[in-house]
Amino acid sequence: MITVLSGGVGAARLLDALRHCVDPNELTAIVNVGDDLTMHGLTICPDLDTIMYTLAGLNNQELGWGLQGESWRVMDELDALGGEAWFRLGDRDLATHLYRSQRLSHGATKTQVTRELCERLGVSVRLLPVTDDPVATSFDTELGRLSFQEYFVRHHHGVAVSAIHVEGADEATATDEVLHALRTASKIVLAPSNPLISIDPILRIAGIRDVLEERRDDVVAVSPIIDGHALKGPADRLLAELGHEVSCLGVVDFYKGLVGTWIIDEADAARADDVRNRGVHVIVTTTIMAERENAARLAAAVLS
Repeated sequence: MITVLSGGVGAARLLDALRHCVDPNELTAIVNVGDDLTMHGLTICPDLDTIMYTLAGLNNQELGWGLQGESWRVMDELDALGGEAWFRLGDRDLATHLYRSQRLSHGATKTQVTRELCERLGVSVRLLPVTDDPVATSFDTELGRLSFQEYFVRHHHGVAVSAIHVEGADEATATDEVLHALRTASKIVLAPSNPLISIDPILRIAGIRDVLEERRDDVVAVSPIIDGHALKGPADRLLAELGHEVSCLGVVDFYKGLVGTWIIDEADAARADDVRNRGVHVIVTTTIMAERENAARLAAAVLS
């Protein structure tokens, strides 16, 4: 069993590559829920859905989120009525959120609903929300406190951040399924997701960091920073704004004590000795998964 701590797009691509190398039934993704939100009365889980749609072969590759073959009639009508339409939900995508919200209102947990949705979409990789308890990532910014999606979508992650909060994390507990997946995995992987807003909200849930510290030698991580830049999203800017070095070495230091083996991109090969000097193993390969061949190379490195 391989257990992958996961955010959105980067994790989805890695999981997609891994499932072509191993039996997908042997893969478990523990997924961030800090960016979940309630809008229009519906519970929306962006990271869970991005991974689920990708593994089902239904993701919208042009947009990078949502479903392929999407239409927008509901959002267009809502906008015409003067409703909040800045967070765009496609017509097909709405069905997922309607189903999830209905099941939650009947007493199902987020873990149960995720399993049901994956079964219906034919996803064999097991997806586990890190907790069934409510947690919410928010940001202190130059505009004041913003929710995750206000920062990320409404303001296009274009405002300066001075602090990140994961509200509810201190009270939340990891599910039994999550802790079992971590304790019994032959390998634990940190996906190349944003360290601050995708993986750290997972690590803040009680018990998660402890297991990784105990199993450090079995933990492998892929750096999401390549030659000082993030491929997508605000990881590089957030690291800089919050006082971290914007490099693969800065990410290594952020995860200090949790990772035994680091995978860094070929563009950062000159930093390999600096990373080794942190007392970890280093593998240098491509970490850009846009091409299937390169994704397969990265998956092979993760599994080596």
